[in-house]
Amino acid sequence: MGTIQVLRGTRDILPEETPLWQHVEAIARLCLQRSAYQEIRPPMIEQTALFERGIGEATDVVGKEMYTFEDRGGRSITLRPEITAGLVRAVIENNLVAQGSVQRLWHIGPAFRYERPQAGRQRQFHQLDVELIGSRSPRADAEVIAIATEILTTLGLKSLTMDLNSVGNGSDRQRYRDALVEYLTPFKDELDEDSQDRLTRNPLRILDSKAKRTQEIVQDAPDLLDYLGDDSKHHFDQVQQYLTDLGIAYQINPRLVRGLDYYTHTAFEIQSADLGAQATVCGGGRYDGLIAQLGGPDTPAIGWAIGMERLTLLLKQLNAQPKTAMDVYIVSRGEAAEANALTLAHGLRQAGLAVEMDLSGSAFGKQFKRADRSGAIACLVIGDAEAEQGTTQLKWLHTGQQEERTQTDLLAGAKELRSQILAARQVNS
Repeated sequence: MGTIQVLRGTRDILPEETPLWQHVEAIARLCLQRSAYQEIRPPMIEQTALFERGIGEATDVVGKEMYTFEDRGGRSITLRPEITAGLVRAVIENNLVAQGSVQRLWHIGPAFRYERPQAGRQRQFHQLDVELIGSRSPRADAEVIAIATEILTTLGLKSLTMDLNSVGNGSDRQRYRDALVEYLTPFKDELDEDSQDRLTRNPLRILDSKAKRTQEIVQDAPDLLDYLGDDSKHHFDQVQQYLTDLGIAYQINPRLVRGLDYYTHTAFEIQSADLGAQATVCGGGRYDGLIAQLGGPDTPAIGWAIGMERLTLLLKQLNAQPKTAMDVYIVSRGEAAEANALTLAHGLRQAGLAVEMDLSGSAFGKQFKRADRSGAIACLVIGDAEAEQGTTQLKWLHTGQQEERTQTDLLAGAKELRSQILAARQVNS
C-alpha cells in the first residue's frame, strides 16, 4: 500500500514556516488589543442554511464552492466558506449586541472553499477576520480600515494600494442592477459563460469577471456611484474625508463590488503589487442588513478579512521570516550527564530561558555542529565529570569563548544569563 498524501488544495504548514505565522498573529493581536477588539472563537461547521441565507444562494461561494454534507442526524452541515456569517450567528444567538452597544470582535482560523488551488489560494485557507458591530457611523468604517493598514504596515509591507467603493443600500443597488442588466443584455452572447449565468442571478458579479471580452464590455457599463441616494453619498463622502484625515491613501474603484451579497455602502480591498495576479491581501466592507437577515435585531456592522496564506507568501518574498530564538543549547554525553542535562534544561526553562537539549547521544563533535545550527547564543556542555561535580562548560557560540560555571550558580543567576544572551543577540543581529 502506498503512503496517504495530503488532499489537493490543502497543505501542511511546517515547523520552519510557523514562526512567520506566529509573528503575524502576534502583531495582529497586539494591534487589535490596543483598539479594544476582543477575540471570539466560533465553530468551523455550521448549518448550511446559515450560508445560503447569509452569503446568498446566487453567489459562486454557495452555488459552486461549499463543502456540504449530511451528518448522521440527517442535518445539512457545511464547512464554513468564510467567517463573518458564523460570527454574526454567534452574536445573535448569544445576544452580544444589546440596545446601543458596540461589539469589536476578531477571529483567526481556517475556512474551506472548493476552487482551483493556486499560489496563495487553497481549498483550506486561513483568515484573520475583524468585525465592528453596532455602529452606522462612517467613523466605524474608517476605524476598521485604519486597523487593517496598521497591521499590514507594522508587518513591514510598503507597496500597498487600497481600492474603495460604495455599493449603497438595497434600493440603490436595485436601481443600479436594473440599469446594469439593461446595458449588458444586448451583449449577452459575447459574455463569458459564467457572466451569462450571472446576468439573471447576480449581475453585479459580472463586474469582477476576469474574461478579456467581458472586461472590455463592462468598461462602458453604468457607474454604480451614479445610482447612490443622498444618504449613501453622504456616508461615502464622510468615509473618504476620515481616511484623508488619517493619512490613508485610497483610489475610487466603481467596479469594486466584492463577492458576497450581504455588503452595503463601503466596500474596500487592500492590494500588494508584489503578489502578482492574486493581489488582494485584505478585503471587506459594511453589511448593515445581515444581522436582521439572519434573524437578529436591525444592527449595522462592518468588517474585513486578511488572507493568511497570501500574507505569509508576501512576507516570505520580502524575506520577513522570523525564526524561533533559542537561548541555550545543551550538549551531553554519558548516562549521568544526559540525566543531569534533562534536570538542568528543566530548571532553565522554568527560569524563562528558551532551551533545546540534544537527545542524540552522538559524539560531542556532531552535537556541537547541531548547536551551531540551532541559532542559540550559549551552549552548555555536560560530560559525566561535569555531572559528578555539578558543573557545566558554558560556551558562547557567537564568540567561541568558554568558561566553567557551577550549575547551582547558573540556575541562581538565570536572570543575569538571560540579560547576557539578550545583549549578545542584539550585537549579533
